[in-house]
Amino acid sequence: MTEARESAGPHARRVPGTPCWVSLMVHGLDAIEEFYGELFGWEFRPGPQQLGPYVRALLDGREVAGMGQLPPDRRLPVAWTPYLASDDVDRTADAVRLCGGTVAVGPLDAAEAGRLAIAADPSGAVFGIWQGAAHLGTAITGVPGTPVWNELLTFETESVAKFFKSVFGYEEEPVVSADFDYVTLRLAGRQVAGLHGMGHGLPRDRGPHWQTYFEVADVDATLRQVTELDGRVLRPAHDSPHGRVATVADPEGAEFSVVRSPS
Repeated sequence: MTEARESAGPHARRVPGTPCWVSLMVHGLDAIEEFYGELFGWEFRPGPQQLGPYVRALLDGREVAGMGQLPPDRRLPVAWTPYLASDDVDRTADAVRLCGGTVAVGPLDAAEAGRLAIAADPSGAVFGIWQGAAHLGTAITGVPGTPVWNELLTFETESVAKFFKSVFGYEEEPVVSADFDYVTLRLAGRQVAGLHGMGHGLPRDRGPHWQTYFEVADVDATLRQVTELDGRVLRPAHDSPHGRVATVADPEGAEFSVVRSPS
């Protein structure tokens, strides 16, 4: 997981298929801005409004994530969604359809920032596709308050890995284990995302979905802060090969993980 870090300057164009942005759509944008502002030290600036009110979260003046307001009549899941880089979002959207996925939104222009689509793989897990123009994606990674990893929680990895490999050209690195279904996706020899097959362990109320990991300086202190800010701890802090990690939910129920990566 730690290999996913990169030095991403504001003008660094990502290899197609690389997670380059994460975005959250919520019902009460002001309250959620307050939650993440306190938790991660983010500040907010208005972004493209094509899909309704939208802000970009900044850390030390550099963009790290986006958050938008859901229309009142849309009962969509409140969830963090990773966007995968593309040089041609229209062509990538066509490939998604050809390989058994669906395209729910777009492709459409996001002002001068770029062009986007929102899609789902054949199992129903939602992800974004981003063709950057003025805005190429997350401008800082590897420090507290930034996304460091994205992982798809799904039923099984074999067919889903085939889909993503066909659309984005990933190389696969499966974990050789009889009881652990996990595939790491690589681009140009670098780990960029993970697929975790959970079988019947997948929460029925969520179905297959992507989970974003955010770097923090102290996982246990972050969990205390999440609770104080009316969020919830879903999986307590524990040590893993990739550092100390926990899973939480914000006040609207959007799940994400926090990790203190090994130095």
